Order: sequence, then structure tokens, then C-alpha cells
Amino acid sequence: MNVISSRQQDILMLARAQGRVSVEDLAGRFDVSPQTIRKDLNDLCVRRLMSRVHGGAVVASGVENLAYEARRAMAQGAKRAIAEAAADMVPNRASLFINIGTTTEEVARALGDHEDLLVITNNLNVATLLYRHPKIELIMAGGPVRHADGAVIGSAAVDFVRQFRVDYAVIGASAIEEDGTLLDFDYREVQVARAIIDNARQVILVADRSKLERTAPVRIGAMAEIDTFVTDVVSSPSLRDVCARDAVELIEVGSRDEDAF
Repeated sequence: MNVISSRQQDILMLARAQGRVSVEDLAGRFDVSPQTIRKDLNDLCVRRLMSRVHGGAVVASGVENLAYEARRAMAQGAKRAIAEAAADMVPNRASLFINIGTTTEEVARALGDHEDLLVITNNLNVATLLYRHPKIELIMAGGPVRHADGAVIGSAAVDFVRQFRVDYAVIGASAIEEDGTLLDFDYREVQVARAIIDNARQVILVADRSKLERTAPVRIGAMAEIDTFVTDVVSSPSLRDVCARDAVELIEVGSRDEDAF
């Protein structure tokens, strides 16, 4: 196999920094044709350094998540639309969990105009967004803080969450398989997510369609444990069938023709 070209090395570096690269942007950046970029991406995918997604590619890893800032920059428009739809489902005077994730963070932002909410979170970014709102009571889980993204994880956070029984849980996932399996990268984070799911009356999963193109090693649970799945687009017929079979309300806020990124 040929040595990776300097352009391919630059593409890989950009993907690691940004989380995702698009054919159109790369063609403009390097002043080459889209066909040339597609060949570069295909070569990198053959080497298992990247994975193709709609309109571009992401760094390939089934055991390590992308950097939080890179994830935050991905699919921003889709995440905002997903977050607004999820926030609309939460009435005033409700109690809810919000866990770690860039899309759940957007949900917290969209809840800013709600009144008389009780929000319990293990996400420092959510706490930073909500603590100034006088009509939102905020409770922060205790425990070790993960430097990468401000997640409070571990047994102390699990025990804390189990003290509550709330109306709603807003959760994310790093990857969703076609059979409805929900996956993440850190077993300590998954332990907190499991406690959140088990102690909420209604569970809302928020995830853009890129999560259907990724994989991760730790099982959170199954789509059957979710009440509502809010996403931009579900292009997988199998996953759509799973949602119908398990009576999961599916809310899609995007178009199948859109680029989620």
C-alpha cells in the first residue's frame, strides 16, 4: 500500500481537529476536484484511519471518542433543531435529568425560557448554562469530573442520581446501531446514564444522524427503553422498524436530502 500523501496527512489532521471534514470544503481548501478528495478519503478509509459519512468523513475509532470541542462543532444546525424539539416536549414545572453530551447541552440552552423547572445534571456545561436562570432550580451531581468534557462520572454520581425520580430524562448516545442498541465510550459514564434511564418516567433520546454512522464499545441499553427519539433524519429502514416495533415515538426535524453537518 502506498505511503499516505501530504494532502491526506493534512486531511487527517483537519478531521482530528474538527471532528468531521466535507468533500466540498476540502476541495476548496486544497484547490482540487471533489473526485480527487473522494479518492483521498477512500484511501484513508481503506487504511481504517477514517470512516465515510454523508458528504465527507470522520476519524475512524470505535474505542475513543472525538474531542468534545470537535463534537460540539459537528452538526450544529441539526443539534439546535433537535434541541428545540426536545425542549418543546418538556412542560413548565417539570423535573428532569440531563446527561453529558453536546446535543443535551443544546437542549439545556433551549430550556432557558422555561419556568419552575428542576434540572438534575452530571454535565458541568449544562450547569454553566442554567445556573443563572432564576426560575430553574439546578442540582449538580457530585463525583470525579472528567477533564475532557466536564462530565461528572463514577459511583458517587450514580448514587446521587438514584436519590431522585423525575418526570423526564434527556440523554444522548455516542453511537446507535441499526438494531437499536445505544452505545458509548466510557463505562463510568454509562453507569450514570443507566441510573438516569432507570429513574425517569419519560426518556427522551437526542442524537443527530451521524451517531448512526459511528460505533462505540460500551452498551448503554436498547431503543426499547426510550420513549421518544428526537433526531434530524433516520435513513436506516431497520432502525425505523425498531422504533415502530418498540413503540418509540420518532421525531425527525430535518430532511433526508440535507447534509447533517
